[in-house]
Amino acid sequence: MNVKNCVKCGKIFNYLSGRPICPSCVKNLEEEFKTVRTYVKRNPDASIAEVAEVNEVDIKQIKQWIREEKLSFSKDSAVGIDCEVCGVTIKTGRFCDTCKKTVTNDLNNAYDRPKKVEENPFANQKKETKMRFMNKDR
Repeated sequence: MNVKNCVKCGKIFNYLSGRPICPSCVKNLEEEFKTVRTYVKRNPDASIAEVAEVNEVDIKQIKQWIREEKLSFSKDSAVGIDCEVCGVTIKTGRFCDTCKKTVTNDLNNAYDRPKKVEENPFANQKKETKMRFMNKDR
């Protein structure tokens, strides 16, 4: 059993995986998320700061939801976050389309690269070489 303190409220809870947040704080975050999502749908031109202020949610949390692709703003909105690689403004996720393609291609190339055949380290030795034993005539 893995016991940790919740990073939000400090309570001790049985940690399974993911962010170290207790079940009651996870429930509260889900309620906050629903409220924020509804506000963004009704006010598509609202800035992140405005959404955070009106809904009493931390800006970092809103950006986290955007990076997790749980929350996104309309394509017409000026609101966005920066691509983690090149800094271009994006509406949701961590990377812009160009960087996603680059990362995908790099991973595919690494996977598809032909594997080197391991060379036998004894292949260059002469075949006449034999194992020698010391005489033990004592």
